[in-house]
Amino acid sequence: MAKLTFGDVQENVVTREEFPLSKAKETLKDETIAVIGYGVQGPGQALNLKDNGFNVIVGQRKDSKTWDKAIADGWVPGETLFEIAEACEKGTIIQYLLSDAAQIKLWDTVKQSLKPGKTLYFSHGFAVTYNERTGIVPPKDVDVILVAPKGSGTSLRRMFLEGRGLNSSYAIFQDATGRAFDKVVSLGIGVGSGYLFETTFKKEVYSDLTGERGTLMGAIQGILAAQYEVLRDNGHSPSEAFNETVEELTQSLMPLFAENGMDWMYANCSTTAQRGALDWWKKFKNASQPVFKELYEEVAAGNEAQRSIDSNSQNDYREKLEKELKDLRESEMWRAGATVRTLRPENN
Repeated sequence: MAKLTFGDVQENVVTREEFPLSKAKETLKDETIAVIGYGVQGPGQALNLKDNGFNVIVGQRKDSKTWDKAIADGWVPGETLFEIAEACEKGTIIQYLLSDAAQIKLWDTVKQSLKPGKTLYFSHGFAVTYNERTGIVPPKDVDVILVAPKGSGTSLRRMFLEGRGLNSSYAIFQDATGRAFDKVVSLGIGVGSGYLFETTFKKEVYSDLTGERGTLMGAIQGILAAQYEVLRDNGHSPSEAFNETVEELTQSLMPLFAENGMDWMYANCSTTAQRGALDWWKKFKNASQPVFKELYEEVAAGNEAQRSIDSNSQNDYREKLEKELKDLRESEMWRAGATVRTLRPENN
C-alpha cells in the first residue's frame, strides 16, 4: 500500500502496479462473484470482471427490462444469469448493486444467503451508514466491503474498453475472515479501477451525496442554467448562449484542467480570460459555500437519505422521474444543446 501526502495529511492508496490483476485473480480464484442488479453499476462492473477473467454470475429479476439487457450483453440464463435469490445462494461474494431503495426491499432475500465467511460488497455506503432507516444490518460473520468507482457504470465500462481506469474508493466495514483487505482490493482492480483510495462507508456516502447534489450534477446544472438564462435575457441567441455556457466548457476547457489542473488551464487561456477568472472565482465561492454547508449538514443528518428513500420507494417514482427528466430535456438550453451536438465535426 502506497501513501499520498498532502501537507500534513497522508492517504492510503493502492495502485495497479503494486497490486496487479494477476494477484487479484489469484486472490479470488475460488470465489464466485454474484453481481446483484443490472441497472447503473451492475453492467460495467460485471462485464469488466468477466473480461478480466473472474468467475462472475448475474442476479436479476426475470420479468425486468434489465434481464433482457443482461442477455443481450452475453449473460446466459441458467449458466451465468439467475434470479436474484438463486444468484445469492451461488455466490460467495455478493455484489449488492441494486438501487438504494431496491436494496431495502430485497434485503431479507439477500440476508438469507449470507452464510458465514461470505462477502457482502457495496458500491455505496448508503445502506449500511443509514441502517436505522434502511434496516440493512449485515450478519457479524461475513466480510462487508465497498468499492465505489468515481463515476457512472457507463464511464467505468467505456474507460475499461479504452484501456484506462476509473479511480475508486474502497472501505472495509467488517472483516470477519481476516481476508477483507485482499478481497476488496482485488475486486477494485477487477472492476477496472485506475487506483484505489481508502475511505469509510460513512465518508463515502457523505461525500457522494454531497458531490451528486453539488458540483457533479445539481450545482453544475443550476450554474449552467443561470448563466444561460442571463445571456438569453440580454438578447443572445440560444446557440451563442449554449456555446458560451456549456459547449466551450465541456469540449475545450474541461480537458485542459483535467489534464494538468486549473492553473494550467488558466495559463493556456487569453490574458483577458485569466484576469476575469481570477477576479471572479472567489465571489462564486463565497456565494455558493453557504449552500454547500447546508447541503452537507442535510446529508450528515440523514435528511437527504430519507428524502431519497421516501421518493424512490413510491410506486409511481419512475413516472414522476420521467416527467422531471422530460422537463429538463425539453428546456431551451438542452434543446439548444441537442442541436449544437449534431454540428460537431465528428457528427458530420
